[in-house]
Amino acid sequence: MRQVRPIVLRPLVNAELKSLGRTNALGPNLQSGDSAYGQWATDSGRFKERSPIAQRKTHALPQTCPEHGQPAVQNSPGSHPDGAPAMSEIESTVARRQLGRYLRELRLQSGMTIAEAAELIERGSSTLQRLEKGTADRVRVHDVEALCRIYGADEIMTAALIGLAKQAKVKSWFHEFGDLIPENFDVYVGLEAAARSLTSYQVELVPGLLQTAEYARAVIRMGVPDETDDDHERRVRMRMQRQVLITRKARPATIDIVLHETVLRRVIGNNRVMAAQCRHLADLSTKPNITIRVLPFSAGVPGGKLTGPFIILGFGNDSKGGEAEPRVVYVPSFVGDMYLEKEQDVRRYDQANEAIQQAALDVVSSRNLLRQVAREFERER
Repeated sequence: MRQVRPIVLRPLVNAELKSLGRTNALGPNLQSGDSAYGQWATDSGRFKERSPIAQRKTHALPQTCPEHGQPAVQNSPGSHPDGAPAMSEIESTVARRQLGRYLRELRLQSGMTIAEAAELIERGSSTLQRLEKGTADRVRVHDVEALCRIYGADEIMTAALIGLAKQAKVKSWFHEFGDLIPENFDVYVGLEAAARSLTSYQVELVPGLLQTAEYARAVIRMGVPDETDDDHERRVRMRMQRQVLITRKARPATIDIVLHETVLRRVIGNNRVMAAQCRHLADLSTKPNITIRVLPFSAGVPGGKLTGPFIILGFGNDSKGGEAEPRVVYVPSFVGDMYLEKEQDVRRYDQANEAIQQAALDVVSSRNLLRQVAREFERER
């Protein structure tokens, strides 16, 4: 039986790292957080200060998005004009959907309509539509290369999208850093930006979406000590900007997170920084879209198994009440990231998360503990 090698991916182009001309890795003792909810410290052991494509300097987004150049082709039920299977028959994957998102962003930045781009690569508009939606039955590497060329994508983006195209049919993948997809391309960020809900368990650091600027600064300085203060501050600003995902007034993403008590007790920066961070967490937990629980030391190992950190991403519902996209479990590690979307894998993490939540303190008790720990740090200053 042929062994299928899992993949490893990560989201958007890291314009910041590109401008600095290097990539960075955290030490093995700082493996928690930065990729997950928008910039966690980083669970994968690497910094993921990836900025969305819209923040790249190569193009500016137009004031208005161009409409499709022509009406959709009417097809017979259950088929497409080119004889491809109906969308319902095509098994979507993380790689396929992320590839589509990036291609659409590049097209919008170039100011082209679908019809214009399709004509340039000698494909039908409906073919490019399906490619952008992640529902294409076949992803041609040649088409992706051609689109990157006409959109003016840089070498890193082009290489990354070709890597995604080659993995388009893989259902669960382990994206090994530097393998197929460039080091400074982060697949996760794009996935996160599309998420409507994030459910997570964190055991090392406070996730980036919930960090204060001082806490983030301390983590960044430890992770990349050779960078300049200006570089550090740029990373801090990017991380703070990512937090709009949960702080925006219009449809903020919902977060349900369990923090192991280790996260609260581990001193990052100094006692003053920790006191402020714990109070910040307590305050955030009062918001209707943010649920924070603490798993105390006394809870032992819920379910008898060590899961490590993970994030379950949901993408909301479609007009019929079903899932808009399949849920994905993101499992970061020091050498690469795992993306799981097989139903049985997601269900196992659901069960593990349920056991962890049941063993954790309730929301009110967790908030009280956060404030108590903050007072302890203040007394010890």
